[in-house]
Amino acid sequence: MRLTALYGVLFFIAGLVLLAFMYMLVSQQFDRRGGFVPRGPGIANLPNTPLAGTVKIDGRDVPVAEAFARIRAEQDRFQRGTLNSLLTQGALALVGVGAIAIAFGWLLSARALRPIHSITDTARRIAGADVAGRGLHERIALTGPRDEIRELADTFDAMLDRLDRSFDGQRRFVANASHELRTPLAINRALVELAMRRPTASDDLMRLGETLLEVNERNERLIDGLLTLADSENELTTRDRVALDVMAVHVVDAARIRAGDVALSVAVEPAPIFGDAVLLERLVSNLIDNAVTHNVTGGWVKVETRTEGDTVVFTVENTGGTIPPYEVETLFRPFRRLGTERVGGGVGLGLSIVRAVARAHGGDATAEAREDGGLRVTVRLPAAQTTVHAEAGA
Repeated sequence: MRLTALYGVLFFIAGLVLLAFMYMLVSQQFDRRGGFVPRGPGIANLPNTPLAGTVKIDGRDVPVAEAFARIRAEQDRFQRGTLNSLLTQGALALVGVGAIAIAFGWLLSARALRPIHSITDTARRIAGADVAGRGLHERIALTGPRDEIRELADTFDAMLDRLDRSFDGQRRFVANASHELRTPLAINRALVELAMRRPTASDDLMRLGETLLEVNERNERLIDGLLTLADSENELTTRDRVALDVMAVHVVDAARIRAGDVALSVAVEPAPIFGDAVLLERLVSNLIDNAVTHNVTGGWVKVETRTEGDTVVFTVENTGGTIPPYEVETLFRPFRRLGTERVGGGVGLGLSIVRAVARAHGGDATAEAREDGGLRVTVRLPAAQTTVHAEAGA
């Protein structure tokens, strides 16, 4: 629109300059030639007589001087009419041609900017991907003459290619490293347990073995969390119908055993979704385990599922310590907790996995600090019927 407006303004400025130039040329031409005598009704041919004589105009004798004065007045009126006609008709022609020029300018601008729109749409789809790095396989693949816009699109495609390889390499490294580390950790656990079961094992050896088993268990949880995080950032290969409400009740019942004096309550409504059941169960269990672990004595945890239109809402709310609102977003970062400290006892991947799994299913996870302490985490996922329609349309 701005380009079209610019074209239109420039066209009208050029047209006005041209019209003024034509007006000046015609006016100067009239002045240079001294005009001419028009032949109209009531005006006879002037005879070659002195100015003191008379001429016959409209059947009566008129002095030559008066005749010339009349002719000059008629000539002036003719020149003014001609110049005014030039201005009015030229202005009307300029408006008409300007409207046509603006229409063509709109079409040409749209055509010229079409490749830019293609680049923008591709960048917007990649930026709106559910998980970082997803969507980088898209390319603009702009065709046409090799001009500045084509070079921009090719450069953008080259950048996307490098980013795609970088993200894929990072995910493959995490997955491969996690798989490779599982074996030595399992061997370490078996050796420590074997040493502790010996009849000759001393008390110091037993305490050392318990400490090593705790460290080993934490490392196993870390590796399992890294694998889950890497899997959740990949495209889902299977999508099954999952009743999130039933899954929430099942996980809450299992968590009551280790909840201690923390009261767990669950209020569920039907919440069917399509997705990976293993990842979704990990999402639910991570939220509930975090809510139980990061709580206070005599605290509570509330779990709720409901459906709002085409969206399933899963909420976990718990009591706990006061959390500054500006620190809430840091809880979703891997290996982070409040402030900038690295995690100590936990692996620090709980909420990171929750958000990654939610985005892998086309949803998202958000959190807000409670005024009385604790946290409220809300996960929004597409309901089952929405996913079915989307797949059918695809």
